[in-house]
Amino acid sequence: MIEAEHLEYFKTIVGDENIYSDKAHLIAYSYDATCEHFEPDAVVFPRNEEDVSKILAYCNEHKIIIVPRGAGSGFTGGALPSSGGIVLGFEKHMNKILEIDMKNMVAIVQPGVINMDLQRAVEEAGLFYPPDPASQDYSTIGGNVSENAGGMRAAKYGITKDYVMAIRAVLPNGDLIKAGKRTIKDVAGYNISGILIASEGTLAVLTEITLKLIPKPKLTKTAMGIFPTVKDAMEAVYKTMASGITPVAMEFLDNLTIRAVEQTFHKGLPVDAGALLVTDVDGNLEDDLNFQLDQIEKVFEENGCSEFRRAKDEKEAAAIWFARRNASPALSIYGSKKLNEDVTVPRAVLPELLEKFYAIANKYSVKIPCFGHTGDGNVHTNVMVDGSNPEEVKIAYRAIEEVFQATVDLGGTLSGEHGIGLAKAPYMKMAFSDAEMELFKSIKKAFDPNNILNPAKMGLD
Repeated sequence: MIEAEHLEYFKTIVGDENIYSDKAHLIAYSYDATCEHFEPDAVVFPRNEEDVSKILAYCNEHKIIIVPRGAGSGFTGGALPSSGGIVLGFEKHMNKILEIDMKNMVAIVQPGVINMDLQRAVEEAGLFYPPDPASQDYSTIGGNVSENAGGMRAAKYGITKDYVMAIRAVLPNGDLIKAGKRTIKDVAGYNISGILIASEGTLAVLTEITLKLIPKPKLTKTAMGIFPTVKDAMEAVYKTMASGITPVAMEFLDNLTIRAVEQTFHKGLPVDAGALLVTDVDGNLEDDLNFQLDQIEKVFEENGCSEFRRAKDEKEAAAIWFARRNASPALSIYGSKKLNEDVTVPRAVLPELLEKFYAIANKYSVKIPCFGHTGDGNVHTNVMVDGSNPEEVKIAYRAIEEVFQATVDLGGTLSGEHGIGLAKAPYMKMAFSDAEMELFKSIKKAFDPNNILNPAKMGLD
């Protein structure tokens, strides 16, 4: 527990109205999108960068743990106060879009800005911020940067790191640093902003982020391919990406996922299909979009696609996308506990990866429905079991360990967008050598020698 004198000092920085230690707030800030929860000792809402600096300097001196938090939408426990301490929340005050620079096509935002709010603001100016995590309606830009969030548009436009130009951040000792510039080119000094991206709040507290914007495409078209087998669909994914066409999105649902969505929502999906691929293309000319879809349809058909459906309007496009956007909640028909992982491999080995996953499912007699962003090799793998049965839960964790090993063996990574946090920390040594882990720990120590910033995450302790 944090001593009362410390809480009183924080009140002198942020005011009584911006620090809470009552039970309601502690419970509210003890959760994220995992099933775990850990209560902090207090929740503090800094008003500005100066407040952040003073809070961190004091906490560093007194060895008080600080956990920066966005919206708490993470899937790996990255923002959970697992070691107690203070949760630092940015949604109350540090939630402003500071500037949209039309001439240089950049936006400058505070960490508490909601992703979708930024998208809407820049689109009103005719610009475009592509990263679109599934949590975009409520996740914050600070959280997106801390986890290097992706999304459905990543196949064409990349992920959060591809749009971060500069970061202002406060180190654990209270010092302010500026990493990067709003210039297109910058090779002066180490790439500190690159180190802070995906660092999960373990190295510094982000206070301001400069983001690259691009012109907004005028048109988008949607289509769906129906495949007899998962292997056919996975072959079509990497062959499409190698054909010279780069779709905005190339999303995948396997048979178990199709059946779950249909049983839950009754949308007339082809429940006998082995897999569905949902794709978007965009651009500024109708003829160009039609050409892109023609080429995708050709590749799909060459790889066993039995039906290629093109949306005629936005209503039909929304109907096609419904299944993909509602895949995750629909899977609850298979069990009350879901181990939701987001492994990523080179696209060409997707067919082999899915075969390995289904073999693991057969070995342990569990269901492992899969869906995800196969346009960039990112598969959401879900081991479903009865959460009230301890034996089934143990089996699920054994299965997920084999899922990770299969991924690593194929040259893949433990996470494409969810991060490591607490959930995947035990598996880091599976993916990284002792020398690499020691390097990570040395970086953590250089930034945070007293280990006050979000400890026990990413397998660094």
